[in-house]
Amino acid sequence: MSHTATLTLQPVLPLIAENNRLRLFSGSANVPLSMEVSRYLGMDLGPMVRKRFADGELYIQIQESIRGCDVYLLQPTCQPVNDHLMELLIMIDACRRASARQITAVIPYYGYARADRKTAGRESITAKLVANLITEAGADRILAMDLHSAQIQGYFDIPFDHVYGSPVILDYLASKQLSDIVVVSPDVGGVARARAFAKKLNDAPLAIIDKRRQAHNIAEVMNVIGDVKGKTAVLVDDMIDTAGTIAAGAKILRQEGARQVYACATHAVFSPPAIDRLSSGIFEEVIVTNTIPVCEEKRFEQLTVLSVANLLGETIWRIHEDNSVSSMFR
Repeated sequence: MSHTATLTLQPVLPLIAENNRLRLFSGSANVPLSMEVSRYLGMDLGPMVRKRFADGELYIQIQESIRGCDVYLLQPTCQPVNDHLMELLIMIDACRRASARQITAVIPYYGYARADRKTAGRESITAKLVANLITEAGADRILAMDLHSAQIQGYFDIPFDHVYGSPVILDYLASKQLSDIVVVSPDVGGVARARAFAKKLNDAPLAIIDKRRQAHNIAEVMNVIGDVKGKTAVLVDDMIDTAGTIAAGAKILRQEGARQVYACATHAVFSPPAIDRLSSGIFEEVIVTNTIPVCEEKRFEQLTVLSVANLLGETIWRIHEDNSVSSMFR
């Protein structure tokens, strides 16, 4: 069976006074996470009617006055990406037309983040298009977690708070008291992320998996840069989609003599055949967070799902109170 865990932030926030102007609403993408965040904040989710017409069109109505309120809309744009993105846009528009003082789109997982640049002619930079849509809909601020490409923050001309799931994962790893840890980046592009993770993990050593293709129609050659023999290897990435990269990395780490291999990622996208790859026995444990809901069909014995609800709740409270967010990650 899979496991769940959560990060406890102290002090726990007191119940929000009835006259407080903070409001939290949830889209349909991750209601359980929204409910956890609301419990941390000591408030109820705002009432909202959501229904779909026979032709597939979506209808949303806010069921209470939010005039002059500081409104937070929690909606990861995970699968089905386009439906959840459109729902977020309609929620933002409804709140803008209801005279909310400030609208913050809380996007734990930002879909289309990998389409952050043109890699060939006549392509769309969809991550920028999504930023334009959210801004034009009426959002005043964005709160997102572990963007695939940090430069997406620059696609917005409104305030953007970029937070990280690493404190939740690091807290969990510390509780396991693992020895001889080496943090591993599954590719060269993730080195900065892995280095920051290793620094927080008692300045653990760093290793990198370097993939090279010598020529067309020739299989990729994978090399491990760094010493992993006899060590506990912790693979770190922002997301696990089909798990091809991280599973191939685990296999080469085993071949190089790693004693145990753990996989850590904030976003559990888990597109097929991810579950088959992750549950094949090459990982001691696969550690993810609940930015994207993990349904029962996608759970397996080695899986641990950590909650980022307290972290998001604390961030929302700090934004509302005009306090520092970056100090949470020092």
